[in-house]
Amino acid sequence: MTDARRVLLVSGGWHGHQPEILSDYLENELLRGYAVTRCRELDILTDDALGEFDLLIPIWTFGSLTGPQESALLESVAAGLGYLGLHGNASAFLSSRPHKFMLGGQFVDHPGGDKVSYNVRFRTGDPIVQGLDDVNVISEQYYLLVDPAVTVLATTDINGGPKVWLAGTEMPVAWKRTWGMGKVFYCALGHTVDTLRLDAVATMLSRAIEWACRTRVSVGGV
Repeated sequence: MTDARRVLLVSGGWHGHQPEILSDYLENELLRGYAVTRCRELDILTDDALGEFDLLIPIWTFGSLTGPQESALLESVAAGLGYLGLHGNASAFLSSRPHKFMLGGQFVDHPGGDKVSYNVRFRTGDPIVQGLDDVNVISEQYYLLVDPAVTVLATTDINGGPKVWLAGTEMPVAWKRTWGMGKVFYCALGHTVDTLRLDAVATMLSRAIEWACRTRVSVGGV
């Protein structure tokens, strides 16, 4: 019998994004069956510590990485550690260009505030979103700068609000990519936990967690 896959859930940064509430939801609902370690400090981002885990989920907005933390994070993912970012993680560690490259995008704005009504469309053809029905949400609608090399899994049409020149722009909401041997997933939803609880979103995240986890290679034995 194999051990449960090991997930490091790091929560902190800007408290306006309620990192503890989102982390509680992930641990108690989506990460049942995984071996979860919770941490509230970035000091755990070392080569030795990250090597013990199969997936890193940083519920973190703003903040900064030291040089050694940045190197440990990027090198660990490249060596096979999975990475799953939500919502404000596209605005985390703003001084770290390597983190932006790895994540695949950067937050720019959420025109219209946090009560925008919009539709999220899931693209067919990828197991993470296959069979999911489009979902309507009322939340922040992220306008992002996105690496064209990522695989887009869900999109929305930007409302624009007072920024009328953005109206109608198709914008990625969720994507995946590889970084070396590691697998990276990002979803712009998650301003509140209610959005993550929507059936289609929760299903996508559950599949993404499973997909992103480090692939273990068995050498002999059972």
